[in-house]
Amino acid sequence: MDAAAITSGAEPVLLPQSGVLGSARRIRALVLRYTYLLRSSGIRLIELIYWPFLQMLTWGFLQKYLAGTGSPVAQGAGVLIGGILLWDILFRTKISFSTTFIEEMWSRNLGNLLTSPLRPFELVAALSLWSIIRVLVSMIPVAAAAYFIFGFDLLTLGLPLAAFFAVLVLTSWSLGLLSIGVILRYGLGAEELAWSLAFLLLPLACVYYPVSVLPEWLQWVALALPPTHVFEGMRSILLHHVFDATELWRALALNAIYLVIGYAAFSVFLQSARENGSLLQLGE
Repeated sequence: MDAAAITSGAEPVLLPQSGVLGSARRIRALVLRYTYLLRSSGIRLIELIYWPFLQMLTWGFLQKYLAGTGSPVAQGAGVLIGGILLWDILFRTKISFSTTFIEEMWSRNLGNLLTSPLRPFELVAALSLWSIIRVLVSMIPVAAAAYFIFGFDLLTLGLPLAAFFAVLVLTSWSLGLLSIGVILRYGLGAEELAWSLAFLLLPLACVYYPVSVLPEWLQWVALALPPTHVFEGMRSILLHHVFDATELWRALALNAIYLVIGYAAFSVFLQSARENGSLLQLGE
């Protein structure tokens, strides 16, 4: 309560605790907390850019070499650099979502959060918003470096870039929800999922090669993954200057299904952790 309100006898101003405004305040407070934690550690800020920058350099020099050998794909467009930049959007968003949640478990703060007025969907919303902030902090400098070092401009994808970004972020949230749900159920022994789950998609999402390279029976699996449509769309734009919106709508429809599945899994595992009393015991 404000001291001036006490001395003057005025009624204190009570901020809303329920409804949309109350939810927005709690989500904002949690995102601010994560922001302060990031700002307090210069190492964390460097780490956000370090790995994506190294990958961009590695694939960028490989593409430069292939272009010198007369490879028509490498000469036609920056498909390798474009692929790694878009893949890092998915991977970094997924990692940010999952590891932020795991850090709450490491610090034994998760039980405090979930016994507060904070609702589970507000925690998920805060993690989602924070993952977008982190990936933008990470990828904007790296994309700029790709332009100045290799002459590759990610913005040449045009408006579809925003759609590709949305599809990849939604996919990362689905994977993140599934990961933290499993960690809630099985404890920090399953935290390896936070790092490895996205890599299971790497060979099937066709980041660096077209779907046609895969065996026919595996192509059906690849096309059931939203990122596959993003990378196919990227190659179509860069190599043929054609954008097929049908691929985008398919990816969005698949993401809607996977998001529902991911949130359902998270909710079930969270309820299980609450019922068996393990929620307050999770941590190092």
